[in-house]
Order: sequence, then C-alpha cells, then structure tokens
Amino acid sequence: MILMKIKPCLAAIVPLFLAVAGCSAGAASDPSPGTSTPGTLRVVAGLYPLEYLADAVGGDRVTVENLTVPGTEPHDLELTARQVAAVAEADLVVFERTLQPAVDDAVDTAPARRALDVTTIVPLVDRDTSVAAEETPGAEESEADDHDHGDTDPHLWLDPTNMIDLAHGLADELASIDPDGATVYTANAETLAQRLNDLDAAFSTGLATCQRRTFITSHAAFGYLADRYDLAQISISGLAPDAMPSPARIAEITTLAHDEGLTTVFFETLTSPEVAETIARDAGLATDVLDPVEGITDQSHGSDYAEIMESNLTALRSANGCS
Repeated sequence: MILMKIKPCLAAIVPLFLAVAGCSAGAASDPSPGTSTPGTLRVVAGLYPLEYLADAVGGDRVTVENLTVPGTEPHDLELTARQVAAVAEADLVVFERTLQPAVDDAVDTAPARRALDVTTIVPLVDRDTSVAAEETPGAEESEADDHDHGDTDPHLWLDPTNMIDLAHGLADELASIDPDGATVYTANAETLAQRLNDLDAAFSTGLATCQRRTFITSHAAFGYLADRYDLAQISISGLAPDAMPSPARIAEITTLAHDEGLTTVFFETLTSPEVAETIARDAGLATDVLDPVEGITDQSHGSDYAEIMESNLTALRSANGCS
C-alpha cells in the first residue's frame, strides 16, 4: 500500500515545534490546535475508531484529538507541524502502526510521553488480495494489483470483538498513566464492551440465515467483519482504497455477481463511488453504502462507530436476503 509520508523536515520539528511553520503546508490547511481541559489527560488518536475508543474509555478524564480531519482518507494522512507537536506533547498517543506512516514517523521522531500501538493488543491479519487478472493468462497486471497481493489488513476495528479487546487494553494503559482514574477507566471500558457485545450479537443473529453470504465492496476493507460472521468479501480493488481495478477484474466481478446471484455493489463515504456505480450499472445491480468507519462526515449513516456499524448490518441483510 502506497501511503503519504510525513514531510522531510520532521526532524527539525522536534526541538522547535510550532516555530517551524515553514515545514507545514501553511496555516490555511492546519486544523485548529486541540486544547486540553485542565486536569485531564491529553490523548492523540491516529484516526476515528481510536478516537471513539479513547473518548468512551477516557470519559471526562481525557481530552482527545484526532489527527485525521473528518472527511480525510486516513491512509493518505500527512501531518502538519502543529500535529507533530501535539504528538510530542500528548500524555498518550493511540495509533495503529503501518496504517498511517506519517503518525509512525511522528511517534518515532518526536516521542510522546506514552504511545499505544493497538496492533500489540490485536495482531493484524495478512490477506492475499490479489485479483484474478494477475492469474489470468494474457491479462495485464496493474501496479495496484501487485501491491495488493498478500498485504496486511489494517481494518481490525470492523470486528466489534477486536474493539472490546482494544477498549480493555486502553483502559489499562490510561490507568498506568493516571492511577487515580483506574476505576473510572475500567468501568467505562466495561460499559463500552457491553455495547459492543450487543453489536456483535446483532451481527451474529442478523447474518445467521441469509440467501447469500458473499458481498461486493469497493476495496478490501471488510475482511475482519467477513471472518467474524462467516461471510465472503469480493473487492473491486485491494486494500488500497484508491487503487484502480484492471478491466479483467471488472469483468470478473460482473461474472461473479451473476454466478452468485448477488444484488448489490457496495461503495464507501470517503472515496469516489464512480467505479462501483459503473460496475453496478453494467451488471444491472443496485448500489448501497458499506462504511469502513474510518471517519465521520455528514454523509455517514450514523453519528458514531456503533450507529454506522448498525447501518452496515442493515445494508448487508438487505443485500444478502437475510431473515
């Protein structure tokens, strides 16, 4: 997966922080600085699912800043000078290593007081997301196809049980920084875990009996969800959300849709639906949103992680004829 790297003058930011305005893209593109409520821990999250966890587990004892501005594709994140300073000044940075190299660089170059890499709690899964075009004799192999082969899948939050494990791990981390709040963090994690257990149960029950167990997505973000609920994901492109599928892949998906009796091509809220809509139109299929919950926008089908996941469940049940 080809992701944007942090600007090369990062090393100068460490001692100078906000004084290195020349290193950033300029004030116009720099989000407003986060402010901490007095007496709270300052937590910086790499992207929305981790912000959701930090808010829920930390409660009133933390102030959370999300490095990924709403509406921005998290994989493409670049950090401004102010955001690198926020990482260095945070009491805790919650991030997923390898998902956002700019955040990895900031954590490594401008070390926070404490950093929690969530992959140390929930290990990532390697997936073979190669497409049939790579295996079809005479088919041209695109650069995107090559990069998608055998990549590590970062979308661990799309299994609610992974989020439960992360909630408890985050509670332990916050308690080690703020022992006086340990009871609060544990209680908040338990409350969130119950909400996520209910969500998991709703998916398990809602997807137990379906006419179809296969679904088509714009990119291969839903492997953890598919694994958890015994579904099969067919992705137009691989793990990189902006990768363009080859003509052979598009033709293969159309054939698979007809062979499997599929009804719907799913697209996302943070990336262009053009390819998904074209495939659906050519194959005579419907379209709908299946959200990888990488960020919240006005187009999101819900106001938080749990609500968007519930919307995803409704969409999957409708597309797959679940009873």
